[in-house]
Amino acid sequence: MTQRTFADLHRADEPLLLPNAWDHASAAALAAQGFRAIGTTSLAVAAAVGLPDGAAATREQTLRLARTLGSGPFHLSVDAEDGFGDDPDEVADFARELHAAGAAGINLEDGLGPVDRHAAKIAAVRAAAPGLFVNARTDTHWLGDGEGTVRRLDAYRQAGAHGVFVPGLTDVREIASLVSHLGDVPLNILYSPTGPSVPRLADLGVRRISLGSLLYRRALGAAVEAATDIRAGRAPGGPAPTYEEIQVLSRDTGGAADATASFG
Repeated sequence: MTQRTFADLHRADEPLLLPNAWDHASAAALAAQGFRAIGTTSLAVAAAVGLPDGAAATREQTLRLARTLGSGPFHLSVDAEDGFGDDPDEVADFARELHAAGAAGINLEDGLGPVDRHAAKIAAVRAAAPGLFVNARTDTHWLGDGEGTVRRLDAYRQAGAHGVFVPGLTDVREIASLVSHLGDVPLNILYSPTGPSVPRLADLGVRRISLGSLLYRRALGAAVEAATDIRAGRAPGGPAPTYEEIQVLSRDTGGAADATASFG
């Protein structure tokens, strides 16, 4: 494990580009490419068991994934939806379990719910798991028109959030203004193929760039495309790791540490 803490990665020379995995193999393959921190994606966790995302229905599945990935050679940040409950003490208990599983960070979304309630969750998590990096997400651009973003983020950082996350925000002037307003608090932006590039976001002062569910959706799309190509008599395109390369990703064979040669 690198000497740098997860918090340090938010203040490095380059922004933290955080890919989001959905199982051990995807996390190990990403770690083999040199990613020092990896997040999870709540959409994939929910979709894998046929449940809706954002419905507080996957608490146990999320914890199970954290326990699977928490000992990996990377810093792990867990997408915990809204903490899977409205009670700050219950959210704090969950955060404590994540930290015990090896997670370095937690992402908590407000879903445009009451500001005070989300702030109370953040404060409770900080008290229960002081070593956990709390990334406070507001859905003002994801679910709304952006109204109230600054007010919400100010409340969340005052409650103790280490960083703040505004998915759906792509306007460069708004991003630059928000970076200036936040000062030393790292701003997390969700990468969009139609939005600013990673170098542009870096120039704007964004400190963390998440990929969210993009990699999972791309993988699913590639699988369906390959199946339909084969059905139509076409050879599927695109790269595919071999059976042996996937076997190398097993925890029993050293995981990501041994996969670098295969995926490098």
